[in-house]
Amino acid sequence: MRHRVKPVVLLCAVAGTVALAACGAKTNSSSTSSGSSTAAKGGKQGGSLTVVLNSGYDGAWPAGLDPVTNTNGAANQSLMNSIYGQLIELHEGGKLVPGLASAFKFSNGGKTFTLTIRPGVKFSDGTPFTAQVVADHINKVLKSPCTCRPTWPVKTVKASGDDVVIDFAAVYAPAAASFIDSNANWVPSPTAFKKLGERKFRVMPVGAGPFTVVSDKLSSQIVLKRNPTYFKKGRPFLDQLTFKSIGGDEAAYQALQAGQAQAYENLSTPSLIDQMKKDPKLQVTQQLSTSPYNIQLNTNAPPFNNPKAREAIYYATDSEAIRSKLFQNRYPSTQGFTAPGGLFFSADVPGYRTYDLAKAKALVKELGGLKTQLGTINVLVAKQTTQALASQWAQAGIKTDIKSYDLGPLIQAFQSKKWTAMLQTAGSYDPAAGVGVAFRYASQSPFSGVHDKKLDAMLGQAAGTLDQGQRKTLYDQAAKYMNDKAYSPFLFAFAPASAAAKGVTGPGLTTALTAVVVTPSILYDEVSMGGGGSA
Repeated sequence: MRHRVKPVVLLCAVAGTVALAACGAKTNSSSTSSGSSTAAKGGKQGGSLTVVLNSGYDGAWPAGLDPVTNTNGAANQSLMNSIYGQLIELHEGGKLVPGLASAFKFSNGGKTFTLTIRPGVKFSDGTPFTAQVVADHINKVLKSPCTCRPTWPVKTVKASGDDVVIDFAAVYAPAAASFIDSNANWVPSPTAFKKLGERKFRVMPVGAGPFTVVSDKLSSQIVLKRNPTYFKKGRPFLDQLTFKSIGGDEAAYQALQAGQAQAYENLSTPSLIDQMKKDPKLQVTQQLSTSPYNIQLNTNAPPFNNPKAREAIYYATDSEAIRSKLFQNRYPSTQGFTAPGGLFFSADVPGYRTYDLAKAKALVKELGGLKTQLGTINVLVAKQTTQALASQWAQAGIKTDIKSYDLGPLIQAFQSKKWTAMLQTAGSYDPAAGVGVAFRYASQSPFSGVHDKKLDAMLGQAAGTLDQGQRKTLYDQAAKYMNDKAYSPFLFAFAPASAAAKGVTGPGLTTALTAVVVTPSILYDEVSMGGGGSA
């Protein structure tokens, strides 16, 4: 059964132990769980873990950690999950697992999605975690200013006994997957919010997750301690969990070497990855990608409102050279918006324009020259990639001004609509969720440079189809159409690595997880120090 829906736009802001099959891991329309995680076995109780995070991405939370107002929410997954827990979790093998919801299912031909809230759960302040509280939260975040809010084709969200019933205006296939990278998944205590007030709650949030907040210095350091009332028996293993903001991969490595930290998320510098793998005190785990690097072109303004200018970028881009030389072949090539770690992966797109310097030069000459600005996130490998692209484009006669942004200013640059080209990632576990294809290319998205009603309809049809095989066919067709229009060159399926001190174990740190946005959602309730005590 297929119905058209508007493509969903979710944020980020921004990798299962096995690669997923061609259509990706199956997501059941009905799923239940006892609440005891199977992601890690043999963990030991106790210990204090310090994790360093990149200040240019996940190590910044300037607006605090209220799910409604944290505009960096999807990048702050580890902090949010640790405090609030999750209604639905993404585990190893790309499996969606009930968390604070004990079950979820479709009904009404895919137009209704029901979450059954786990009985007996309480927030860490003792407030009951009920279906009504969850429904109220979801209705609140649907109107929130945060770019990580869900923009479902929703009619109503209501509580009915222990169930939260979400009625959609049309079939919405990625309903479960859309929770794992949106602020609907993080439910705050209404009692604490009322008691503290919005301003104080942002700094000292209260949830039903595995940890509670001890202290919080915004975008600097947050100290958490074990929540003794957490619903998973025997979890978390850690007594204390501290997140510190740090200036990047090199600084993180120095902190790990000095024993100032025992883990680092989102390691992306190839030379450091190789160096850290040789360090006998460390263990490095490569995550599974769902988010290919892509060159977004603003087709609504010069020069890329001209298809020939867009084609010139395609032909001037030697993605294989960047993948092999800068990244030492560590990431697979892809010509579309899917990647091996997620659903519906296809590496090749029929008729894709590959590197051809002669054609690029001819188009630039025909255009009378070509100038562009190329922006990206303020992360070392992203900046290195833009420098490599600018060098390649110069050989074709394209003049490029490079600019890098921290996440907040990057969002503002998109929203200003004055950008020209951006090196970004486009992808998610499910293409219709998160920083997926609609986020980057649907007409209504503020982060899109494309306004094409036909593409909107194609993406909407794919999101409104429950059959996984049909969805893959529809996404393959959308990828071909995007290439036919020369909307956006794709490069390779990037994913970061994680680094941890020997003795630390846990999914996402020492075993690979499928990325939720660009990075995996590490399950810190399953992370263990091995023998207790600090590493």
